[in-house]
Amino acid sequence: MTVRTTHRVATTLAGAVFLLVVSGCAAASPSTIAATPTSEASGSSGPSVTPQASSSASLTPGQPAAAGTWTATGKMVDSRGGHRATLLADGRVLVTGGYHGGDPASAELYDPISGTWTATGSMIEARDGHAAALLRDGRVLVAGGDSYNPAPHLLASAELYDPISGTWTATGSMIEARWGQTATLLLDGSVLVTGVGGAPASAELFDPSTETWTATGKMMEHRGGHTATLLRDGRVLVAGGFGYLPVLSSAELYDPDSGTWTATGNMAISRDQHTAVLLSNGMVLVAGGHDGVDLLASAELYDPGRGSWIRTGSMAEARISFTATLLSGGQVLVAGGSSSAMSPEPLASVELYNPVTGSWTAAGDMIEERSDHTVTLLANGQALVAGGCCYDTGTSLTSAELYDPGSGA
Repeated sequence: MTVRTTHRVATTLAGAVFLLVVSGCAAASPSTIAATPTSEASGSSGPSVTPQASSSASLTPGQPAAAGTWTATGKMVDSRGGHRATLLADGRVLVTGGYHGGDPASAELYDPISGTWTATGSMIEARDGHAAALLRDGRVLVAGGDSYNPAPHLLASAELYDPISGTWTATGSMIEARWGQTATLLLDGSVLVTGVGGAPASAELFDPSTETWTATGKMMEHRGGHTATLLRDGRVLVAGGFGYLPVLSSAELYDPDSGTWTATGNMAISRDQHTAVLLSNGMVLVAGGHDGVDLLASAELYDPGRGSWIRTGSMAEARISFTATLLSGGQVLVAGGSSSAMSPEPLASVELYNPVTGSWTAAGDMIEERSDHTVTLLANGQALVAGGCCYDTGTSLTSAELYDPGSGA
């Protein structure tokens, strides 16, 4: 089976929080992962960009998580796993690329009003493990990935989607060919890309006004399978991932004013293929992943004010290739993923994290077991889950479903 890893990244735009999920087909042994030219996403996982609405409601201290409900919605045009999902300004969801689909260059749109999917213009290049970011002008930047045409081939190329015309145009190529990199929309509208490429620890910036890429300061460590999270003060927190050999516990901060990186507190546990979510209180929740030997259920919080990590409650299940989504009420929805690194089987289970109590509670299971899927928080507060890998069939899914958190989530 083809091996993938996962990056996830949280970004913000105009007061909204975005969860970027980049996923792959399966986990592998630590030696296999370290040797794979990698992705999330969310990551972190999660790259696809999944916008998250800002929390307008506050949780009552001690308030338990409210289990929501799942309902099926329209099926995608193509089966997909490891694809990207981006919430557009008009409320529709753009899905691009992935593996096991009928056309890995294809793209489609979900209309939350009708609950249906329609094909839109295909990308110029087929892509899996690419990054996607919603720009301030409403266009979507897609960059890098693996073309698999006819054999695995890492891409440096990038293209832009115009949601008005439904078409793609080529834009400047990245300096480095990359697969599974993180992409973070900065407060000035530029996009920071970090992660696995040809040059160790390299990072680069995309300027939407000139459509060009420029090198910025190198990270302190070479990373893949890490997360990147935009903090409220505009800095970017990069945490974990694998280096040349070990899984990392280290974290570092990118300062967009100086273009430099500085070390910050280490996580309590080494992790890759974990998730990272910016909470409503400004802290960052990191959960799950792989420590180089075992899958993890543990979670911890990064406090930007102190530059340190704090242990918090553990999930009920250890997971990789899952999604973590900040809901409008302030709780975090964790869904699906794989329960084993050696013989990955997708999960249908769902958990909710309550940042007030620091605890997790079970939420209703998804209709289908999923790994390497995407989750997009819609404007109405529902979460759209689409595609993913289903290992009993060996192919990815066309199905999609909606999570309604009800009140309190």
